[in-house]
Amino acid sequence: MAEKKPVSEGLVDRQLVKYFFVSSITYLVLGVLFGLTFSTQFFRYYIFKNIESLSPGRVRMVHTNLVAYGFLMNAFLGGAFWAMPRLTGVAVLSRKISWTVYGLMQVVMLGTIFGILGGYAQGVEWGETPKFVDPIMVIAWVLLCINVIPPIVRSKEKNLYVTLWYFSAALAWTALTYIMGNYLPEYVVPGPGGAALTGLFIHDLVGLFVTPFGWGLMYYFVPVITKKPIWSHALSLIGFWGLAFFYPLNGVHHFMYSPIPANVQYGAVVATVAVEIVVTSVVVNFFMTLRGRGDLLRTSFPIRWFYLGMVFYFTTCLQCAFQVTLTFQEIIHFTDWVVGHAHLVMFGVFGFWIQGMVIYLWPRLTGREWWSRKLHGIHFWLVAVGMLIMFVDLTAAGLIQGYMWKSLAPWEDSVIVSVPFWITRTFSGLMIFGGVSCMVVNMIMTVGSEKTAPKLAKA
Repeated sequence: MAEKKPVSEGLVDRQLVKYFFVSSITYLVLGVLFGLTFSTQFFRYYIFKNIESLSPGRVRMVHTNLVAYGFLMNAFLGGAFWAMPRLTGVAVLSRKISWTVYGLMQVVMLGTIFGILGGYAQGVEWGETPKFVDPIMVIAWVLLCINVIPPIVRSKEKNLYVTLWYFSAALAWTALTYIMGNYLPEYVVPGPGGAALTGLFIHDLVGLFVTPFGWGLMYYFVPVITKKPIWSHALSLIGFWGLAFFYPLNGVHHFMYSPIPANVQYGAVVATVAVEIVVTSVVVNFFMTLRGRGDLLRTSFPIRWFYLGMVFYFTTCLQCAFQVTLTFQEIIHFTDWVVGHAHLVMFGVFGFWIQGMVIYLWPRLTGREWWSRKLHGIHFWLVAVGMLIMFVDLTAAGLIQGYMWKSLAPWEDSVIVSVPFWITRTFSGLMIFGGVSCMVVNMIMTVGSEKTAPKLAKA
């Protein structure tokens, strides 16, 4: 749904959106640096040897949390604060609450970084946020809901666009998912039941927080940039309800061959395959929307980021449909295949969409034209090729490791064989860091540029 007409300046707090994006990209840079630091241990060049607070385990947890709660959450909230007032025609309830949410989110992120490095991480994957951070996160999310749900309810549009469906669901799902993962396994449900909940949390964080915000923003930005309505509104709703029905059942596929009841594991496999069918319908919807405007892949960097992310999304979801089966799990369980898969979906998909959003919105937030289009190109190709190399490299490494373990080859042999792949992974990470650095330089130089863009500033 393309925007029908410009909205009044009073609806969107551009400064708030800009701060969310600046924070997001700052955490992205830090996240890549922590990831690169962690990767050096695999070929015996770890630079923080014998420093407990910077041990590889803690650095790895900081890396993943920087991506989830620093990079992704800040960008999604920034995009939501831009899109929601424009889709509803109603401003958020209170700008003071908006800025309070922004401040609390940064407290959560800083508390998580220093808490984990200080040894206060919780023993839940993706839920390592320290105990003293969790209440702050819950308060911030409650305030966010109080602030943005009333405008959606009071929307001037009679029929809510699908983006608002995704945002509304994400607000509820994220609250339930965060509380489930950070409180129930540790305090309420022990043993295999707690492990099952942990699996749900790991996957629902992606499917019920990241995915609805990501898809919701794509349903907003793609029609706006292409100036075409979404090809099929019916498919967009099928995608929404398919996500809502099947995704919560996926989580246990992280624990195949575990003490969790087998029927629960089989159910997770069936639900995962069903989700991939739903995702295919969504991807088809977006590519049909682009039909007749393929030139934008050459002329529009945001569209280029969006659609490469969609190709990666289809790839990783197709991969997921196979890798959750017991046959695949015999080979790839605990291997670098899983690491490659996780990087492709979290950064190669949602991270690419966020970079496209930044490229589209930054001139509109600063009132300045981009300083260098050439840097856009360098940024895109370094990150895109780096991500592709990392994915292929880790996928190949995982297959080799899995078959060696199945053949009962000595563990040491699988480590020796993996070292070249781990070096390649670090090289690809350096490419990604170089590309992201180009984006940061371009953003900074654009702010100080004399090339004003008054029309974009009002768009």
